[in-house]
Amino acid sequence: QVQLVESGGGLAQPGGSLRLSCAASGFTFSSYAMSWARQAPGKGLEWVSGIYSDGSDTYYKDSVKGRFTISRDNAKNTMYLQMNSLKPEDTALYYCARLSRHFVTPGPGISEYDYWGQGTQVTVSS
Repeated sequence: QVQLVESGGGLAQPGGSLRLSCAASGFTFSSYAMSWARQAPGKGLEWVSGIYSDGSDTYYKDSVKGRFTISRDNAKNTMYLQMNSLKPEDTALYYCARLSRHFVTPGPGISEYDYWGQGTQVTVSS
């Protein structure tokens, strides 16, 4: 069965860095676009970044452009999110998600994703 398992979250100071990983199994990872999304306390789920199946193109929410970098290693069935210059407002539960084959671009349409991981907590605080 499809499984997405996030890791790498934790506590970081403002201005610090974290690298999230999403290990995929149960499907042909290299055939699917993927994204990261997050949910801050008391707020709704919001898309953060997406990447095409072959890694040829990437997309970012405006507030993370220049600070976050999405990447993937199809040989390892793993997607990453390198987060630099972290801010307190980046505090959230971060999820990876698989884009349904009905869609092409891994963008902010949350309903377009058919499988989600369990999330990894990122807390940015001094």
